[in-house]
Amino acid sequence: MDFLDLAEAELDDAFEYYEDIQKGLGSRFIAEIKSTLSRIQHNPEAWQKFGQRMHRCLLNRFPYSVIYQIRVDLILVIAIACNHQEPNYWINRAKN
Repeated sequence: MDFLDLAEAELDDAFEYYEDIQKGLGSRFIAEIKSTLSRIQHNPEAWQKFGQRMHRCLLNRFPYSVIYQIRVDLILVIAIACNHQEPNYWINRAKN
């Protein structure tokens, strides 16, 4: 599984946001992301589809989604998207 640089930055920002709210909450967010990525890897076609290759998997305990593309040789994370932000702001990241 690979991440776009912007998706990695979103992950880092979300970690810092939650860690600022409460020490350890950022770590719980990362654990939830890892769990979600594992679900995606085990069954990448199971989650809501956008277009031909893009999918959205909601986190269970945080208001975030993992937006990803299924490519021939890998799964590419397009965004770690806060569900309270502008919808589909990440759509132009997935041109290729």
